[in-house]
Amino acid sequence: MTNSPLRILYIAYPLLPVSDASAGGAEQMLWTLEREMHRRGHQTTIATCAGSSVSGRLFVTGDAPRRADTFEDRNREHREAILNLLERETFDLIHDMSGSFFGSVDNLSVPLLATLHLPRSFYPDVNWNALAVNVKLNCVSAAQAHSFAEIPPLAGWVANGIALERFPLRTAKDDYLLWLGRICEEKAPHLAFKVAQRTGRRLILAGQVYPFSYHQEYFAREIDSHLGGPIQFIDSPSFEHKVELLANASALLVPSLVDETSSLVAMEAMACGTPVLAFRRGALPEVVSDGDTGYVVETLDDLVAAVSRLEAIDPETCRAHVEQHFSAIRMADDYAMLYQRVLGRSKGEAA
Repeated sequence: MTNSPLRILYIAYPLLPVSDASAGGAEQMLWTLEREMHRRGHQTTIATCAGSSVSGRLFVTGDAPRRADTFEDRNREHREAILNLLERETFDLIHDMSGSFFGSVDNLSVPLLATLHLPRSFYPDVNWNALAVNVKLNCVSAAQAHSFAEIPPLAGWVANGIALERFPLRTAKDDYLLWLGRICEEKAPHLAFKVAQRTGRRLILAGQVYPFSYHQEYFAREIDSHLGGPIQFIDSPSFEHKVELLANASALLVPSLVDETSSLVAMEAMACGTPVLAFRRGALPEVVSDGDTGYVVETLDDLVAAVSRLEAIDPETCRAHVEQHFSAIRMADDYAMLYQRVLGRSKGEAA
C-alpha cells in the first residue's frame, strides 16, 4: 500500500542556519533527512534561522546571533515562533532536532519525535520520565542508545546517513592530513596538530567556531598561534570545498575527547575513499571499521603510529562500507518506519 504524505515540522537547533555547508553534524543530518523526505512526497517544513537552505518550506524563527553567549534569548525567540506556528497550522508529526524544544510541549497534542544528537551528559539534568505523553525520543547510534536505555520514551535508534551521490570516490590522495568540523576543545583539533608535528605531515584544519565564548577562547588559546607553515586553516568552507578536502586527504583525523554519538564527517570521508583515524570513543567504532576503513585507537601514540599504516586501507573498501551502512536512503527508510511507530500505526496501515 502506498503511504500518503505526512505534514512534518522539523525543528532545528536555534543558533545556526541549516544548509549543506553546516559545520554541525545535527544540521547536516537534518538537511539530508528533510531533503530525502521531501523527495518522497512528504510536506516538509523546517523551523530554523534565517539564511538556511532547505528542500521543502523554510519557516524562519529569527536571525542567527552575531554575538557570543546569546543562546537563552535566541532559544526563547525560536520556541515562541514555533508555538505561534503550531497555533495557526496543523502537522501530523514534529521531528525535533533542536535539543531543547521537546522538553516544553505540555500543551501540544501532535506526536513529537526528538532525535538526541549529543552525549547524555551534555543535556540539562531534566526529569526524562516526566516528558509529555506525546514525546518520543530516539538516538543516532547503539552506543548512545545504551546510555539512555532506562528512559521510557526512548523509541529506538537510527544511524545517521549521508547523500552518497554528493561524495564521489577518489582513489588518488594528496599527502595532507585533515581535521574538519566544529572547532572546540572536546573535538580536539589541538591533538591533530600533535599528530601532524610528530609525523612530519601537512595538516589542513577546516571548520567553524560557534558563537560561544569558551569556543572562541579555545580557538585563540590553542589554535590560532599554531597556524601557518605546514598547518593551514580554512574557515567555514563551502560544501564543494569540503568535498574536495575530504576526497584529496590522505586521512581524516577524529581525535575526539568525548563519547561521540555518531560522526558524519567520518562517513563523508570514507565515502570519498579516505581512511579515518579516530579514538575509540562512543559510537566511533560503529562508524569506522577498524583495519578496513581506518584505525580506531586508544591513545595519541596509537594515532601517530596509525599514520604509517594508511597505505593498507583500500579506498574502495571505505566507499563500500558507507554504501552498505550509512546512506541517506537507508536513514530515511528507517525514519519512515520510526515515524509510523510514533504515530501509533501498524506496519500495514498507510501513513
